[in-house]
Amino acid sequence: MARDLYLHRVDRRGVNPLVYWITRALFQPFFQIWFRMSRIGREHIPAHGPLILAANHRSFLDPFVIGTMVRRPVYYMAKRELFSHRLFAWYLNNLGAFPVDRGGGDGDSMATARAILERGDCVVVFPEGTRTRPGGLGAPRRGVGRLALETAAPVVPIAVVGTEAIRRGWRIRPHKVRLRAGRPLTFPRVEEPSPQLAAAVTERIWPCVALQWEWLGGTAPLRRAAIVGAGSWGTALAVTLARAGVEVDLGCRTQAQAQRLEATRRNDDYLPGVALPAGVLPLACERLDLAAADLVVLAVPSRELPAALAAHGARIPRHAGVLSLAKGLIAPASPAAAQVPAIGRPAGGQSPTDYVAAHTAARAVACLGGPGHAAEALVNGASLVVATRDAAFGQQVCAALRAAGLDVQVDADVTGVELAGAAKNTAALAAAAAGVRGPNAAGAAAGKVFAEVGAL
Repeated sequence: MARDLYLHRVDRRGVNPLVYWITRALFQPFFQIWFRMSRIGREHIPAHGPLILAANHRSFLDPFVIGTMVRRPVYYMAKRELFSHRLFAWYLNNLGAFPVDRGGGDGDSMATARAILERGDCVVVFPEGTRTRPGGLGAPRRGVGRLALETAAPVVPIAVVGTEAIRRGWRIRPHKVRLRAGRPLTFPRVEEPSPQLAAAVTERIWPCVALQWEWLGGTAPLRRAAIVGAGSWGTALAVTLARAGVEVDLGCRTQAQAQRLEATRRNDDYLPGVALPAGVLPLACERLDLAAADLVVLAVPSRELPAALAAHGARIPRHAGVLSLAKGLIAPASPAAAQVPAIGRPAGGQSPTDYVAAHTAARAVACLGGPGHAAEALVNGASLVVATRDAAFGQQVCAALRAAGLDVQVDADVTGVELAGAAKNTAALAAAAAGVRGPNAAGAAAGKVFAEVGAL
């Protein structure tokens, strides 16, 4: 009943002018001083008539900062849970907010938004449906396309950057906030648009929001990747990323191997039975254009990682992120280093991610973990973990891998994921040794690997 009241009040009465303009008079100077807010492209926003502002969503403050882009009241949907407290609900409702049930189609809220637009007012829509942070933009839902078709209201794409970093608990921190509006998009009126048509219009709107987002410096989706190493997992990741729409250069050990892969469009030596998609270009490693890559994948064993970085590390650009597939430790360069008695290798080894970070200028470094077999992951999927201390980069990589059908999670415990990878290798070595030479050999193999883990 209360929900219907809030919808009715916004539909029939609009905002409370006193509450709205006093709030704006207080908030706008605060935003400009405390957040150093900059607003770009306000000239593209129509001053009159029905209008949809389609924006990305990073913080609860987004509707308020977006409202400063126009000189008239804006209305917006807010999750139903925000209306559970009566006084706060009254305040939000008088500012133009009305409740929506997330997770499914809410016909009443959509009808309210249509009514607001039909009377010539402005509605803010967040196509992602919920706040998305950190990383890049989330996937849009088709509601904004449906609303644009049913009302023929122009749609102005807006990007907001910086609001995700202003809140820590209940503390509002000073942080630069920027907004940018693009030119309005118009669509013909359709009384009952099909879901397919609404989705198509949404796919027309959302890239325009992404354009503003990237102009402001927001994290862009991965578009081009270079993979150093055409083994089983290197090839599997090339196929996976290509399925997600990423252009992939697959670096082979020799020019002859690259020519063979290009001619047959298969890598039967390491990944038999899997065809290379059209988006994968096999090249010799020295011919990889790393400067053009958004993502560089180092698909080499840990013992070969120093040589790979010596050959290619200086060519990895600052704007790129690096994903390491290496398992195990990198041995110190000094021959005088102490030896681990159990395995006769230098002690004090360095983890692959730390080694990569120390030998490249890449903006972020991550490792890939999880009990995944390359060939099986391509056929049946796999549950993997991207471990990195840069949450935005982790989400960027995860978005690409999830788009290809993998179950991927982000974790900040890089050392833990690398240790888990070593433990997985321990189990594999022990099982193989037990099958051939018995349990004593299995124990010896496991002991050697865990000695390496202990050095970490």
